[in-house]
Amino acid sequence: MRLMKRNQTAIYYCLYKRKEPLLDEDGNETSEYRVLYERPVKLMCSVSHATGYAQVNMFGNLDSYDKVLITDDMSCPIDENTVLFVDSKPGYRQGKPAFDYTVKRVAKSLNTISYAVSKVKVS
Repeated sequence: MRLMKRNQTAIYYCLYKRKEPLLDEDGNETSEYRVLYERPVKLMCSVSHATGYAQVNMFGNLDSYDKVLITDDMSCPIDENTVLFVDSKPGYRQGKPAFDYTVKRVAKSLNTISYAVSKVKVS
């Protein structure tokens, strides 16, 4: 019932691309890195508004997450390195995605994939 079309919400995700080293004015590596992400992709899924007992068991003893996303698209490439736009539209600040959620845990079952996601502040 959760995956009925009327219960789905549009979210956007950016897959992890790579890390690239930052360079100083002389072209030397600074031992700091910038994380690069792919372009935002739209996904229709069920978004929970509260965590509950069933979700706690599903992800083990992980209790530091805010929402659960559920999709029946078994080819969905979202993993723990993916950033999400759940409560906001995709946007960028200073060339970096201004995402509002990160993926904490992925739980695959026979017909669905559940994602425990946590709210973050990106500055």
